[in-house]
Amino acid sequence: MNRRTTSIQAIAAGATVALCGSFALAGSPAQAAVATDTGALREAVTVEGIVNHLEEFQDIADANGDTRAAGTPGHAASVAYVEGLLQAAGYTTQRQAFTYDRTDFGDSALEQVSPTATTYTLGVDYFPMDFSGEADVTAPVTVVDVNLDDDRATTSGCEADDFDGFPAGDIALIQRGTCNFSVKADLAADADAAGVIIFNQGNVDPNDDRLGLFGGTLDPPPRTIPVVSAPFALGAEWATTPELTLRLNVDVEIVPVATENLLADTPTGRTDRTVVVGGHLDSVPEGPGINDNGSGTAAILETALQMAELGIEPENRVRFAFWSGEEDGLIGSSFYVSQLTPREIKGTALNLNFDMIGSPNAVNFVYDGDGDALGIAGPNGSGTIEDVFTDFFTAEGEPTEPTDFDGRSDYFGFIEAGIPAGGLFTGAEGIKSPAQAAIFGGTAGTAYDPCYHAACDDIDNIDADTLDVMSDAVAHSTLTFAETTSAVNGTAKGKGSGRVDWSYKGDSALR
Repeated sequence: MNRRTTSIQAIAAGATVALCGSFALAGSPAQAAVATDTGALREAVTVEGIVNHLEEFQDIADANGDTRAAGTPGHAASVAYVEGLLQAAGYTTQRQAFTYDRTDFGDSALEQVSPTATTYTLGVDYFPMDFSGEADVTAPVTVVDVNLDDDRATTSGCEADDFDGFPAGDIALIQRGTCNFSVKADLAADADAAGVIIFNQGNVDPNDDRLGLFGGTLDPPPRTIPVVSAPFALGAEWATTPELTLRLNVDVEIVPVATENLLADTPTGRTDRTVVVGGHLDSVPEGPGINDNGSGTAAILETALQMAELGIEPENRVRFAFWSGEEDGLIGSSFYVSQLTPREIKGTALNLNFDMIGSPNAVNFVYDGDGDALGIAGPNGSGTIEDVFTDFFTAEGEPTEPTDFDGRSDYFGFIEAGIPAGGLFTGAEGIKSPAQAAIFGGTAGTAYDPCYHAACDDIDNIDADTLDVMSDAVAHSTLTFAETTSAVNGTAKGKGSGRVDWSYKGDSALR
């Protein structure tokens, strides 16, 4: 799963328990999915089969520098593996090539020098903001007008007088809130700060994560001092640590990436009602990406193979999509949507997105398609997709929790084009609450996936029980919409956008 929506632009370059029979699905008659017997497919899609694919992905990473990142031999080998199986099963496959520039942060580092020597992790404890400057500085930390109490409302770093008496050469520790990141960074630079850390605000915001690590952007041009983000808990710790000295080093390298999406179509089905079932095949450079997102792509792959094995000829064409460049900013899926004609957009019935479905400390998250729980709705029809998932889990006796379309995964481009979307997610770097632990089990106060975007996201970083439940839902939803001809009507008008203020999401979040 992508941590944030970046500003990089893509450029074109050429076990299992089965339910018997079918069951009714909730919703009004005009917007309810047609009941479909998916039992045979769900029984065929086994955890064992999915784990076999995950072991292959692990072997590929082991042989290719411990990564399957876009543009690397590990990703190319992953594409070849998936493509070979799908072609042998009778699918029509296509590689969709594209190129883009990736910003790598090389030797970037954040360390506590005193009072206690501590090394922090890129992508977990801090992340350089877009248009940050490059520098390696070691300096005392000066806290700038933060508010750690009550609602944590703050104008930290938004006014010039916040920096009155600021010691030249110190690192400015600023809290997120009220004004744009650029304002905070520029005022700190005017006060001769050697670097800037902007930590998350720490309040509860229904439209945004104000606790964890976030991606931020400064207005161009690049700054002359390093500027990074940090999660609230870490910022609050630093703000209350006397005589704190940090080393902040931001090292930026622009790397050209040539990579490709892999698409596989069923040989039958209405092409004007294409169901796109996708997940990203690339990992982060730091690890093999077995949960993120080997879990989603392995489940999609096994669903496709078992559909072919069972001789299923769907009413609607199913396009299984294995995206690349997701970890660099949803590049591959956004490129795919950008290449669709208006007719092809209208002929895309919906997108199902499966990104991280085997988290070891999981919650069964379902995207809140109609926005009734979290206030952010997808295009018309997304609520029907949500109903298919929630009704399935209810029938299975499994709890679920809604999660919003926060712009962090490959449904983003589809929603932007007005295409209904939905999917599953079992959690990334977010922290499981006591209430969630009481419902879903696991450990409160710990990340859903403690190995998110890390080297330890390997074959041991998968919960088989979670993968079992989720893969059943993948198979069920795929076949349901493969056979449904009238349940989702979100593409009737072609280009659309959904009811989401995307300027407030991901890397475009400026405050």
